[in-house]
Amino acid sequence: MPLVCVCSPKGGVGKTTLTANLAYALARSGSKVLVIDFDVQNALRLHFGVPVPDGRGFVAEATEASDWSQFILKAGSNTFVLPYGEAEEAQRLAFEQQLTADPHFLARGLQSVLNYPGLVILADFPPGPSAALKAVKALADLHLVVMLADTASLSLLPHMENHKMIGSALNDKQGDYYVINQIDMRRTLSRDVTQFFEQRLGDRLLGTVHRDECVPEANASQRAIIDFSPVSAAAFDIELVSKKVAAILGINVGDGEFHASIHPSHTY
Repeated sequence: MPLVCVCSPKGGVGKTTLTANLAYALARSGSKVLVIDFDVQNALRLHFGVPVPDGRGFVAEATEASDWSQFILKAGSNTFVLPYGEAEEAQRLAFEQQLTADPHFLARGLQSVLNYPGLVILADFPPGPSAALKAVKALADLHLVVMLADTASLSLLPHMENHKMIGSALNDKQGDYYVINQIDMRRTLSRDVTQFFEQRLGDRLLGTVHRDECVPEANASQRAIIDFSPVSAAAFDIELVSKKVAAILGINVGDGEFHASIHPSHTY
């Protein structure tokens, strides 16, 4: 059960879109993939065909439910989504308080999926520090930090390198890696910042994703970029990133089977 966390020190970097399309890429390789949304915006589900009015999710009942897998929605032959869902302010605060106060809260709620053989889990987090990002550290196998090829991201790199995101290193297992999103090599600033990241990060830069107008169009149609436009530069880039993630974590192609222990509650 590899668990990959996707995070960023700033918003607006395309983190959720990248998470969704990495999930699609890994699912196409044959792995069963579960995506978990820890962001109150509850947007990750939209990339998997969940209707906008559908408010189901795990956070509203997380403090009462012992097994969060009952809130999983099936989104495709190999993809499953655990949405944040609609939650009242009191429910959100109770969830975050439990994440902070109980170091085993997250592991208990996700126990059945964490023990599912061969399942790949991608977790999307809100930008910046959060209670969930700190709580998941003990469980995560790898962190992907998403940045843009701009000066704002560049200025935040020392913040990340000095472990100021959550007050300690993000990951104690396979470590943290970076993806630079929406690069545009036609623009001098984007090109220069990308080159700086490449030199500074070395092997810790897992990949760069080109800016591509197909991405927002695919999002609007709730489809994977590769399905919307097979010749998309962004789709090619994300596929490469997914292969590197799989290599680092030793992810094997799945057997196409799905066991009842995860309890997907609906098919879209």
